[in-house]
Amino acid sequence: MRTYDLVIVGAGSGNALVDARFSDLSVAIVEEGPFGGTCLNRGCIPSKMLVHVADLVDGIREAGRFGVDARLTGVDWTAVRDRVFGRLDREAAEGEQGRRDAANIDVLTGHARFTGDRTLTVGSGADAVTVRGEQVVVAVGSRPSVPPPVRDSGLPYETSDTVMRLDRPPRHLAVLGGGYVAAELAHVFHAAGSRITVIEQEEVLLSAQDEAVSAAYTAVAAERYDVRTGTALTRVEGEPGRLRLVLDDGSTVEADTLLVAVGRTPNSDRIDAGRGGIDLHEDGRVAVDPCQRTSAEGVFALGDVSTAFPLKHVANREAEVVAHNLLHPGDQLRTSYEAVPAGVFTRPQIAQAGRTERQCREDGLDYAVAVRRFADTAYGWALEDGTGFCKVLADRRTGRLLGAHILGPQAASLIQPLVVAMSCGITAGDLARTPLWIHPAPTEAVSNALLDLCRELKDPAS
Repeated sequence: MRTYDLVIVGAGSGNALVDARFSDLSVAIVEEGPFGGTCLNRGCIPSKMLVHVADLVDGIREAGRFGVDARLTGVDWTAVRDRVFGRLDREAAEGEQGRRDAANIDVLTGHARFTGDRTLTVGSGADAVTVRGEQVVVAVGSRPSVPPPVRDSGLPYETSDTVMRLDRPPRHLAVLGGGYVAAELAHVFHAAGSRITVIEQEEVLLSAQDEAVSAAYTAVAAERYDVRTGTALTRVEGEPGRLRLVLDDGSTVEADTLLVAVGRTPNSDRIDAGRGGIDLHEDGRVAVDPCQRTSAEGVFALGDVSTAFPLKHVANREAEVVAHNLLHPGDQLRTSYEAVPAGVFTRPQIAQAGRTERQCREDGLDYAVAVRRFADTAYGWALEDGTGFCKVLADRRTGRLLGAHILGPQAASLIQPLVVAMSCGITAGDLARTPLWIHPAPTEAVSNALLDLCRELKDPAS
């Protein structure tokens, strides 16, 4: 048995927590795939690099609205893909090599399973090794969920793990699911020339978003794709390259490629968590307290395997908390999930933080709401934007923001001042009137929405 001061299982955000403060400790990092986890290799980073290309393509296609005579002659998918993954594969390899070169770190390659208290077996057969850590961090992430009608069909399908590395764009891509992964990858492959059909059992796409956002996005998507909402997949028939998807409303979709994007499953079921004394939630996530501690003494968890917010920036914050708590057992930090922001990098871009209006109603809150369209701002005129808006909600008693939702250009950047306000307790009135907001700029949709909200709140200064 090899013993270490710290064993980290998973080299995504788990790898990020080890810095110079750990140089006096013996550390083992266990990983069965490339370093960098989902985000670097098959998630947020490659998808956003591809989305940028899709945005360029759409910009060319829409140039005529601005009096610009531009023509798209094609998208070299192979060149696009190779540029993206040529860089990211190199980053993953260099990240692993940097850890292997560190004097106090061992990199162990293989699948890890708990066999007892802070004890794991890495690998299998004659090559298996047993390791034990004085402290252990579980950061094994999650994987795409695959529903039984797809899994049991025996026919090929893609997930976000694989679809971005295809050799060529599908002729007709059927996307099963209506969440953010489905929305972003539909945008990517539509720009690359694929015909898109989206199948979603909810009545709208992006149903977890605020109702105004999901309705607006569904309408936009329906103008670009064949959108089938309110229906579920019952079976997959046909043969590779000629798939026939049968839906529960009796309709069918024929496509050469199926992308499954219906959610993700935490990888806790792959590590024998119970043998390590680690409790799980009913949905399979590792249960942690606010300090990221599991039920097992000396074992922490972070990222998609445990969090209710499967976002890379959340995992990074959790890694910061875990790093501190590993080194300062008598001064434990707690992870805050106040106003967690999230972005959907489709077209139009979407961002959110805090509660939706539906959640405000369900919680019985006394709230005010205001919406300002991009089209009602000068920069919106420059963009010829007819769909975008900023929606803000605030507590009528305190004036504090409860939620913020933006659909439109640069939404993921525009949401940030609202996130700061929610996180720091800044009222809608103070945020609207204390700082100067640049004119003309996309931020005017935000500042004007806040001023409208102040009037709804009957703020005396409005």
